[in-house]
Amino acid sequence: MTSTLLLDTRDGVATLTLNRPEARNALNNAMCGDLLAALMSLAADESVRLVFIRANGPVFCAGADLKERQGMDDDAVRARRIRAFAAYHAIESLPMPAVAVVEGPAVGSGCEIAAACDFIIATERASFRTPEALWGTVGATQRLPRILGKRLAKDMMFTGRTLSAAEAVEAELVSRLVGAEALDATLAEIAATIVKAPPAALRLAKATVDRGLELDPKGALATEILAIEENLARNNWRAGIGAFGGGAA
Repeated sequence: MTSTLLLDTRDGVATLTLNRPEARNALNNAMCGDLLAALMSLAADESVRLVFIRANGPVFCAGADLKERQGMDDDAVRARRIRAFAAYHAIESLPMPAVAVVEGPAVGSGCEIAAACDFIIATERASFRTPEALWGTVGATQRLPRILGKRLAKDMMFTGRTLSAAEAVEAELVSRLVGAEALDATLAEIAATIVKAPPAALRLAKATVDRGLELDPKGALATEILAIEENLARNNWRAGIGAFGGGAA
């Protein structure tokens, strides 16, 4: 636990909770550093099979802490932004699956944190907004356009359009929309499935998807073939298939 984060790890599942509810979980310099340190620690912990990223309070993350930024010179702003980019990258680079759990507004940096996860579970109270350009700054210009497409991303940036949870599902930013009363059961089901699966295979699958999307089809296929060879070399894949029973692949 730090001043800006809560970290709970049990039974192979780590829950990382943004913990500045009095500031609507706005991302400040301290939270950037705490996130990066926690994520690096989780990445090195082979006992962790799954990471949930959540927030304390009704707002997932209200974006950058603009009050903090008002007292910064240009160099300090630049350094703070780079620390945020490092934190987002650390989320994306986690070797195990990372799932964002969004139960309220995700604005600016909040969208970046959620989008850096492998997928997003949201309740109906979730919403997504990227108003940086309207606030006179630049941000959220890379990750979200790749997910949403550039036209919808530009609509959000240029007009302040807020995506509701249902619209975020339609836009394929959110993969599951669940009722608040069903959220805990849904997360428990996801955790049970992922913890049961062979961790090496999940890590290889995640890395192969992420690398493959950056390549042409031939390069992507070569990446999968290499991952298959690495998985075969581990010599424990038969036990994993046996644990899940029938099916074909």
